[in-house]
Amino acid sequence: MICRSHLCLPTRTPKHPGIPQRSKLFLADLPQGFAGCRSPVTFLAVESSGTTFDLSKTLTIEMVLLNSNESWECNDFGRLEKVDGSTFVKKGARSRCSMEVDMDSREFCANGVCMKATEVEVKLDEGNIQEAECSLREGLSLNFEEARALLGKLEYQRGNVESALRVFDGIDLQAAILRLQPSLAEKPSSKKGRSRSESQHAVSQHAASLVLEAIYLKAKSHQKLGRLTEAAQECKSVLDAVEKIFHQGIPDVEVDNKLQEIVSNAVELLPELWKQAGCLQEAIAAYRRALLSPWNLENDCCTRIQKAFAVFLLYSGVEATPPSLGFQIDSSYVPKNNLEEAILLLMVLVKKYHLGKTKWDPSVMEHLTFALSVCNQSSVLANQVEEIMPGVYHRVDRWNSLALCYSGAGQKNVALNLLRKSLHKHERPDDLMALLLAAKICSEDSHLAAEGMGYAQRAISIAQQEAEHLKGVGLHMLGLCLGKHAKVCSSDFERSRIQSEALKTLDGAIAFEHKSSELIFDLAVQYAEHRNLNAALRYAKQFIDETGGSMIKGWRLLALILSAQQRFSEAEVVTDAALDETAKWDQGPLLRLKAKLKISQSLPMDAIETYRYLLALVQAQRKSFGPFRIDPQIDDDTVNEIEVWHGLANLYSSLSHWKDAEICLGKARQLKEYTAETLHTEGKNSIFLIFFFIKFPEQLGVRLMYERRGQIQEALGTYCGALLIDPSYVPCRILIGSLMSKMGSDALPVARSMLSDALRIDPTNRNAWYNLGMVHRDDGRIADATDCFQAAAMLEESDPIESFSSTC
Repeated sequence: MICRSHLCLPTRTPKHPGIPQRSKLFLADLPQGFAGCRSPVTFLAVESSGTTFDLSKTLTIEMVLLNSNESWECNDFGRLEKVDGSTFVKKGARSRCSMEVDMDSREFCANGVCMKATEVEVKLDEGNIQEAECSLREGLSLNFEEARALLGKLEYQRGNVESALRVFDGIDLQAAILRLQPSLAEKPSSKKGRSRSESQHAVSQHAASLVLEAIYLKAKSHQKLGRLTEAAQECKSVLDAVEKIFHQGIPDVEVDNKLQEIVSNAVELLPELWKQAGCLQEAIAAYRRALLSPWNLENDCCTRIQKAFAVFLLYSGVEATPPSLGFQIDSSYVPKNNLEEAILLLMVLVKKYHLGKTKWDPSVMEHLTFALSVCNQSSVLANQVEEIMPGVYHRVDRWNSLALCYSGAGQKNVALNLLRKSLHKHERPDDLMALLLAAKICSEDSHLAAEGMGYAQRAISIAQQEAEHLKGVGLHMLGLCLGKHAKVCSSDFERSRIQSEALKTLDGAIAFEHKSSELIFDLAVQYAEHRNLNAALRYAKQFIDETGGSMIKGWRLLALILSAQQRFSEAEVVTDAALDETAKWDQGPLLRLKAKLKISQSLPMDAIETYRYLLALVQAQRKSFGPFRIDPQIDDDTVNEIEVWHGLANLYSSLSHWKDAEICLGKARQLKEYTAETLHTEGKNSIFLIFFFIKFPEQLGVRLMYERRGQIQEALGTYCGALLIDPSYVPCRILIGSLMSKMGSDALPVARSMLSDALRIDPTNRNAWYNLGMVHRDDGRIADATDCFQAAAMLEESDPIESFSSTC
């Protein structure tokens, strides 16, 4: 005979003297009438040694009694198990009224009574839902909602979704909530009446579980039939009901496992239903409700919801509105946009892994990498990679990832050191991606270019064997390194040879990557620096076509090439077109270029007006703190305020407006620490100016001002001070050479040396050629002077208003 009993079980396994934690128990004879008993009863458990114990107040189980001599075990978690391993009591289970549909034994079991499912199924197959309901209510002592819930669950499990919906439609959820609300909200007031109160509390929880599960299955039925909006509304009603029943949220204890499972499933399902229904704002609200309301979710469930919400925010294309005031806590941080909210969620997931609360999910780090890369926060990403526990990534993979992050953050030396470790002969010396990245970093520094050439050549050799499609990338990096290395060659012949080799290598790369926009751009720059302006113009236009005009550097390069061809009006038209296609915050480099074009066209007042507009822009940028202004990133397409003030100072100085030039320089000094108090006048003391230009060697406005006002010694002092901090700064060398040439024949060798060094660094500088010609003329070397003047004249015809390399 099959029956159900309800006996007492504490949350922890009781410790009785003489009973080991894993002792084998045998059920003894039970009292008569036990099958229908609902109150705790005393039974005897006989240990294998023969000792008898009264366990009536220590163990509570819900078991199926088939025979009185079945063998059971008491495990370490307070569960009674058969010897074959089947478990009837979960950890923390309490006395409860079970209402279940056992599809294996084809029975309904509730309130200690069982009923054959076939009797109900026959009536359901005949369409007699009310008769089936009456049978359940009478046979199992259930109310209307509980009977309907069991019937609907049976139909759902049988696959009759539409029939299940018809059954579920008869459930009055609000009425059930009103009945359940008081009993679940109240807690036992004293220990004396705890047993009876807990029994009533458990019955109420199971009734709530049954009704809420019915509504949840109703939502699942709608989902299977494609009625997604109705499914979402039904699922939402489950959560609304739970909030009404548990005003203070679901407690951590004293909650039935089944009820918690239903709530967790509904919380996780609701946003998915809204997404499938196309109601994306409702999905966002459902995600936030799931994460911010006290549902007592398990870590795994909460983790899945957080990850799904972060992915939705990143890739849905819908701008999420800020959380409602009801979810905002005083002094809490409220995300401003989708990206911020997604990054915060992903960082929480990574932190949970560090704390051991969840398993490692590599896709979380992939999504976080994407999100932080979009907002140019590769330094923050580097910190996240460094915090990952050892063993998750291989150390070489970690080094390579960190190198990529630090490279994007502008910390090139750190990135290169990591790559050197990665490419060590005892690690992965043939890692193609690491070789290409190392070559790329080296190609940006002329002093590292020789090392980069080695990396690029190794990458090309490996690509020929393993990944021929990357051979073009290797040739591209090799060409860039050759071009940089040419600038530090000691002889003109060597420089010319390497420059030709660089162009040849880049032309070879274009055969493999004829659609690579970056390669096309670098070819345009290389041809422009070699003054092959027609080829440079062709590649610059091709770059704009390939990128759709979306990159500022393409427009800038095109305008510079046109300015080198002395086509200033066309260059200005290109600049204006670029300004129309560019967001206001990104217009700084274009406005600076436009101001210089105005100067080249002898329109100083227009240039001043453009500088003023540029100044207003950079000041607004300086005062505005964007959503992710955490750590400054290297960005070549920006203009700082000091640069604008010095541009204005140079312009006013060229117009001999000394007072205005001094004001501009004073404004520039105020932006830098330790200079505002000492340099508030125009060189009251030349030693102060030397210290100023040691700190800022790139600015020439005040130097020219002193020179033009006849203060030669003061100007020379500033030039020498600038060279102390940057010996390779060409404008200072040119101006020192020019000043020394005016100090008599004894100073001519010094002037010639300074100008020759300037040409070694920048062989296309027309001012250096012109001043060197003047030195040769004064020294009586007419033939050499003629050659220098000729070179200066040729370069002047193709001299851009800004360096071509400034666009890289």
